[in-house]
Amino acid sequence: MEVIFIKDLKNQGKKGDIKNVKDGYAENFLIKNGYAVKKTKETLSKLSHEQAKKAKEDEENKQQALLLKEKLDKVILEFKVKTGAGDKVFGSISVKQIKEELEKKSYKVEKSMIEINNQISSLGFHNVNINLYPNVTAVIKVHLIK
Repeated sequence: MEVIFIKDLKNQGKKGDIKNVKDGYAENFLIKNGYAVKKTKETLSKLSHEQAKKAKEDEENKQQALLLKEKLDKVILEFKVKTGAGDKVFGSISVKQIKEELEKKSYKVEKSMIEINNQISSLGFHNVNINLYPNVTAVIKVHLIK
């Protein structure tokens, strides 16, 4: 029997997959527990409609991420830090501090999106990546001053 998965099931299939499984397994486990539905013309058309809707949403989200990327690429965040002998900075700038500064400038960014490659603990400019969407990464500049 061919079924269409409507939920992810580990080691079996992901949502939207069409698989051929034994009749008993399909009826007694997959369909009964809501992991899959029997493949028919109606369920196939519903699946293709949902996939088209998801693709449209993904494209809209990507366009919004690209617009935000253009704006963020121009952003320079300045942090006034305390320094010791030889202009050595006490501590370093954290993801939380960067997120708060971006919020002050009215940019909505999650902490998980911010990626600091090297510790920001010296005076000058540092690049910080912000992963807005798969394959869409903005680079902001963080400037440490005395």
